[in-house]
Parts: sequence; structure tokens; C-alpha cells
Amino acid sequence: MKNKILLICIAVASVLSSCFEDLDDNQNTASALDIQNFIYRGLNFFYLYKAETPELANDAFATQAALNDFLNDYDTPEDLFDYLTPPVDRFSFLTDDYVSLENALNGTTLNNGMEFGLVLYPSQNGNVFGYVRYVLQNSSAAIQGIERGIAFNTIDGQQLTETNFSDLLAPDTYTIGLATFDGTDITPTTEEITLVKTEITENPVQLAQTLMVEGQPIGYMHYTGFVRDFDTQLNNVFGQFQTDGITELILDLRYNGGGSVATAVDLAGMITGQFNGQVFYTEQWNADLQGEFASDGLFDNTISNGAAINSLGLNRLFVLTTARTASASELIINSLSPYIDVVQVGDFTTGKYQASFLLYDSDNFQRQGANINHTYAMLPLVFKTANKNGMTDFDDGLPPDVMLNEDFSNLGTLGDANEPLLAAALNIIFSAPQPATQANFTEQIGDSKMYSILDGVMIAETSFSKK
Repeated sequence: MKNKILLICIAVASVLSSCFEDLDDNQNTASALDIQNFIYRGLNFFYLYKAETPELANDAFATQAALNDFLNDYDTPEDLFDYLTPPVDRFSFLTDDYVSLENALNGTTLNNGMEFGLVLYPSQNGNVFGYVRYVLQNSSAAIQGIERGIAFNTIDGQQLTETNFSDLLAPDTYTIGLATFDGTDITPTTEEITLVKTEITENPVQLAQTLMVEGQPIGYMHYTGFVRDFDTQLNNVFGQFQTDGITELILDLRYNGGGSVATAVDLAGMITGQFNGQVFYTEQWNADLQGEFASDGLFDNTISNGAAINSLGLNRLFVLTTARTASASELIINSLSPYIDVVQVGDFTTGKYQASFLLYDSDNFQRQGANINHTYAMLPLVFKTANKNGMTDFDDGLPPDVMLNEDFSNLGTLGDANEPLLAAALNIIFSAPQPATQANFTEQIGDSKMYSILDGVMIAETSFSKK
């Protein structure tokens, strides 16, 4: 299956109102051929890399019978989807459960609240340990006292390894065995903690505060996802930043895999405000659709409910990044860069610049009228995003201005002026020298987001009215 770290722009104008439709009448009787015809039809029309797969050409099959013969060569919808999406495409995704997908769009997931990274032992013996990045409020992890920086190396008494970690961490309930990490050695402790996954709706504004540093008000926000349902809370944070009179903003996107492109546009307006109506991003579709479908995304001055955006009018922005910074987060960095000084501190970002629609098995690919006999939907790459200068195709991610990896043995406290990434940004603001940093010899191989059906998203409201 394709990498599930997605950059997805999803057509939600008619979706979200029906996210929780009762599917009790779903008989799950659709044939593989029915589902595969849906997959082919959607890719044949929308797919960004259509030209890379000869079978997707408009004249590839003279009759439906010929097409059916081709589709019947594949045992499952997943097999067909993988064949039709070439290696150049790292992010397209097919799901057999769009109900869970829709719930995730609203920020609701099955989660124990422990957001973690997974790292190979420095000894390279195949063993793995986890470290806690942050903890969701009112979650099992919060109740059990889990905190950022805690390390663990066993699940239900079994040592985590590069071959078993995915299976061990998948259950709804498991027990972690704690350990310490000093930068070289992992030492187990005797403490164990049992965690239980429940449905959690995460407010992506994990932390927002104004730091007084040398008498100057500096805004800091740890933001974990561009979730449309929390636009008002996001705008309120910027209203408080206005009241506080902040002169600089440090936007912490180190664990932000993306979200709503409309929210990204709004956030750009909150940071700036002086570019209303100008081009924020452009679109590059396949050759068949470019002229009809491509349109520019513009800076705006209202959020989704019509409320005025609280704009700061800044000419400089500091962004904290890691390899988990993706899609809508990268859109903020890339698309603001032609307008203001964007200073990136941390690591290279993921490298997601393509966008997709959520396509259902209906005549117009929308949720209404979708085939009730299955719950397949797909998220094929549909267009590239670029900034107003045409910058796109950053497959290796966006490079930082100050390269600084997180130290898993000394993560620091998010929002604390001494936390290494935040401190590095403050050093730039106050012209202080950057401290020497040691190379990180550990290799990250996964994290808690890999279990999400929406592992990194960029969601853009659109319609199919042009079809």
C-alpha cells in the first residue's frame, strides 16, 4: 500500500453535513468489479499523474467490456489502485472505510492521547524505543500522568523492534514499559502504564501564549492540525495576540501533518492581513483539467463562519519544523515566503505539495448518492500546489534556515523559552549566538500518527460544479 502520510485536499462542501449518516442499511454486497470501475472512473478523470499510466488514457479501452476484462485481472480494489498509481505518486490513498475518514476530518479519532515518535536504538540492533511528544487533554495518557519526554521500549512485556512495533501498538488497549534514554543507552525501568484508546476530538491549538522576553511580547503557538471546526478558536488566539501587542510570532508546526487548506489561508491572513485578495497559492492539474479546474487561492479576511480575521500585520514569521511537518503546514511556509520573511528552524519538512479530492462511488463522486453497498473512497493526487512564484516539487521537503534536530534525551518543555527549537528562534530575534548542537545518531521509523486513517492532511473545500 502507498505511504499513508497524505497530502489531501478534500471536497467537503456536501460531505461534512452527512459525515455521520447511519449506514446500517449498507449490505456490503458490492462486487470487486463494481468498486474497481469506480476507482478507474475517478482516476481516469481526476488523477494528476494520469499520463504516467497508459491504461488511464481516454482511448485506452474501446468498450466497457474491454475495460472490465482489464479490471478483472486484479484480485482486489487495492491491487488495482496500486497498479494505476505509479511510483512517482507517494501519497494517493484508497480506504474501505470512509465513515472513519469522515470522523477524522472533524478531528475525532480513536486515540489513547499519547502522541509519540519511534526511534531505532543507537546500537542499530533492530530494537526500537518510543518517546512522548505531547499528550492530549482528557485522554487515557493524560489521566495516567504521561508527559512529554517519557520513553518506553516494551508493549505488553515485549521489546519493540523494527519488525513488530506496528502490530504491538495497534490494539485499543496496551501496556507500555517505561525506560530512560541518555542519548546513548536505553535503560528499562520497572514501571508500566496501561493506556486505553477512546474517541477523542483534539483541539489543534495545543498551546498558545505570549512570552515576555527582554521586555518584548513574543507570540508562541503549538498547532497540531489545520482542523476547520476549530477556526474560531484559532482566530480567538490571534485576537489575544493582538491584545497582547506581540511583535514576533513563533509558529510551532513540528508535529503538524496538515489539515484544511482553507484554514491555512485564514491562518496566513491572521499572521499578515496586508495582502488580502492577493494570490496565496496556485494549482497545477492534469492536462485535461488545467484550463477548466485550476484556480488561485487568495488571501482572505474572514473565517468560515464569516467572522473577521484577527490579523497581526507581521512582516516576519518563525516556524518550527521537523520531518513530520507536512502538507498544509508546508503550504503556510511556501506560500507566505514570497510576501514576508519566513524563518524556518528545525529539520527538513516532509515534502507534500500535491493535493487530492475525496472521491465517493457516485455519479458525481460526491457523498450524496454514494453506493450504499460498500464504503470505499479514494484520495488520489489531483493537483500540485505552488506559491505565487511557481515554487513546487519540493520532494525532499522545505529546508530549514537553522538546522536543529530534537534531542530525544532532552526534549524540553513545549512553550518554555529554554526548549531547544524555541530557544533557537528567540536567539535569532534577539541576535544571540546559536549554541553548538550535537548530531542526532538515532533514526526515527514511525510515530503515533501512522495509525490514523488521515495521517497528514490538507483539506480544501471545492465543488464539482465545473464537471
